[in-house]
Amino acid sequence: MNELGAELIVKPGKKFHLDAIDPDDTHGIDKATAEKRLDKDRVDLLELQSVLYAEARRAVLIVLQGIDASGKDGTIRHVMSGLNPQGVTVTSFKVPEGDEKRHDYLWRIHRAVPEWGKIGIFNRSHYEDVLVVRVHNIVPKEVWRKRFDQINDFERMLTECGVRILKFFLLISKDEQAKRFEERLDDKTKTWKFSADDTKERKFWDEYQRAYQDVLTKCSTEAAPWYVIPANHKWFRNLAVAHIVRDEMQAMKLTYPEPAAGNA
Repeated sequence: MNELGAELIVKPGKKFHLDAIDPDDTHGIDKATAEKRLDKDRVDLLELQSVLYAEARRAVLIVLQGIDASGKDGTIRHVMSGLNPQGVTVTSFKVPEGDEKRHDYLWRIHRAVPEWGKIGIFNRSHYEDVLVVRVHNIVPKEVWRKRFDQINDFERMLTECGVRILKFFLLISKDEQAKRFEERLDDKTKTWKFSADDTKERKFWDEYQRAYQDVLTKCSTEAAPWYVIPANHKWFRNLAVAHIVRDEMQAMKLTYPEPAAGNA
């Protein structure tokens, strides 16, 4: 693991306090340096994606979580822009509907797990079922608190079956969120992203922070650890995610397969 990843990981089994992390932190990296490193990381990621696709025995799943305006869409756009779109799937999880409401909460998640050889990105995920449902009392505590262990078992199973899971919590401050909401209202290309529900959810800021604290503490495992990304500075957020994904994929020791017999 590179130095940046080691600084941002939530160490499994260790004490962790979300309020100890500064969302403005850039770990000593300036914007110009970050942009140069990001360009190189994109090149490396494209090569790693090519090997992953050719090998076709494993997959990579990137989970992005964060409060409204934390930058999930922006991270996908800026970090993954250099990848071959044929080998990437992006799934956004909203309120369950249709068949999703007639199955267990992990059913729709498992359906969206990337096939071998591909990179899958979750914009929100199964963690909504221990976040939103908790904050808004959609299900009883005795239901959602069991889901931490269920999720850990699910992710361990996926890992044992060849899926590399990389989970990122994009951390922004409450002031930064307000600033981004204002920018959405002032920019006609972003106004569509704003909803009255966004401001309503701000009233539950503290409840969400406590819920995320539990998610990050209880569900950062050896099989699928969490990374907390200080995300007030978008350029640092992009670099941190790209760098960690690149580093984790390099650690998979991907290799091009030998040519099949008769194809040499």
